[in-house]
Amino acid sequence: MTPDHHDKTQELYELIASIDDPEMIRALFDDLCTRKEIENMAERVYAARLLLEGNTYAQVMQRSGISSATLSRVSRCVQYGEGYSRLLSGVSR
Repeated sequence: MTPDHHDKTQELYELIASIDDPEMIRALFDDLCTRKEIENMAERVYAARLLLEGNTYAQVMQRSGISSATLSRVSRCVQYGEGYSRLLSGVSR
């Protein structure tokens, strides 16, 4: 990553982190992403939540409708990453 790219990415992260209004976050994501991209991200978060709740791969795929390849990636992030587990632990819907 070039420093310029890193600076732009960091600015995006800081912008998102500065927003405390869910409606404003929705508006920003609507401007930044296609509807399908937002739906895909939401499906990944939902699948991560299901995994963290102890559901099996088969249960997650059935309930979420995501592909096995996407579920595998989400599972790796749940197991070895920080984002899903830190943000979703203790949060129930």
